[in-house]
Amino acid sequence: MKASIGWTAPPDLVLVRSLATLCRGAVTPVEGETKSLTSISGPIEVRPNLEQPSHATLDVHIRPLASISGTDSKALAATLKALLTPSLLLSHHPRTLVQIVGQALCGSNSGSGMGSAGKGWNTTLIASLVNATTAALLNTAAVPMRGVVCAVSVGRLRSQSASPTLILDPSESELPYLSGSGCFAFLFSSVVTALPDSEASSDVPPCSLLWTNYSANTSFTESELVDARKLAERGAVEVWKALKESLGSMGKSAVTLVGWKRDKNTTVKEVAEEPSESASESEVDDEKMEI
Repeated sequence: MKASIGWTAPPDLVLVRSLATLCRGAVTPVEGETKSLTSISGPIEVRPNLEQPSHATLDVHIRPLASISGTDSKALAATLKALLTPSLLLSHHPRTLVQIVGQALCGSNSGSGMGSAGKGWNTTLIASLVNATTAALLNTAAVPMRGVVCAVSVGRLRSQSASPTLILDPSESELPYLSGSGCFAFLFSSVVTALPDSEASSDVPPCSLLWTNYSANTSFTESELVDARKLAERGAVEVWKALKESLGSMGKSAVTLVGWKRDKNTTVKEVAEEPSESASESEVDDEKMEI
């Protein structure tokens, strides 16, 4: 059974980077209806009971849109910790703490992101949290990185035919029409070995699959899983390119980046936010005080 790949009208990937008051960096990715926020604090002082003499302690917390963190939020935090650990050089900052806090900003329609009271976390929201964490780590530049982790979600549309249709980055409105889905996380680094069937290019470092939770309501073949991985890899490459483009505006406090789409003719452009009137007025007041 061969799966067909769909490249229908997708949402844009928007990265809003800002500097928070009590953390080194915060990034909000907006993938259509999917929104999340991630902040990074560290390296900072660590409690004695969590101190590691040979490397920094990585602490990950995931907060739902409403209610308090439940079992599913803690399970997702453990998954993100396992995903990010291979990409970080924590041994450069021993006896310190690197804290990551992820916040879901959507999920009221599907129930996803509502904590244990909802339906768990959909794959698109998981991918959004992974990309937000990676962008925040690149924004802080405080923790050395071995590579960049990029994630995308793949959905399996219900079909009466023998061959299902795979779509990239399903939105919340498409979730009821899916018979399966999964999040695919890839590590982009020059030290990893790419898979034999990987679609690598000269301007993109090789990548390897770190983790996936692809599943379906009905049985699926190994070839369908391979097709889903290849589709996810193509999307992850576009996410990596979008993150690379965002590094050119690291000096700005807030930048919105419009990135990849499902169609093959993808363009990436930056839209810098204009300074607000209040900011300009404060600068004028500072100049008067200096005079």
